[in-house]
Amino acid sequence: MLDFETCNAARIRRDPSFDGMFFTAVRTTKIYCRPVCPVKHPLTKNVSYYPTAAAAEKAGFRPCLRCRPETAPFSAAWNGTQTTVTRALRLIEEGALDNGTVDELSAKLGVGARHLSRLFLRHVEASPMQVAKTVRIQRAKRLLSDSSLSITEIAFQSGFGSVRRFNAAFLELYGRSPSSIRRPKA
Repeated sequence: MLDFETCNAARIRRDPSFDGMFFTAVRTTKIYCRPVCPVKHPLTKNVSYYPTAAAAEKAGFRPCLRCRPETAPFSAAWNGTQTTVTRALRLIEEGALDNGTVDELSAKLGVGARHLSRLFLRHVEASPMQVAKTVRIQRAKRLLSDSSLSITEIAFQSGFGSVRRFNAAFLELYGRSPSSIRRPKA
């Protein structure tokens, strides 16, 4: 966290280079703002500074309706729809689509399935199911090269619902069976 004098000077100048680095809380109004907020400057004796919007809210301040501090740089809102896609990718990596559906995933994210698919096409250039398939194949490939599990065990541990789908996915991507990809042990 920056010191009080640095934050105060940046607030008075409305310096955009400090936007998102700290938040100004005004004790008399119980409102917190970004350093670039266009409102009349409060008295310095009534001001305190917080490193995050969450810290200001925890201290009992509410966000300014004019500068909208929740949209400050480095916040999730600043990243826009990329934040939703990033959360979805993390859930897919954790196996959300191994046994679930795109509808269930989109419900967890608070968006519709069609909207989630559009976001994936815009940011990832692939559908959620295509991403899940790639994640499963990558898991399986690691297990094939790093473990001595049977092909059947690898298929189920990597998230495939059946050995047939597992074999078909490998044949489609690599043009060969999973057992032919397995490295022989030295």
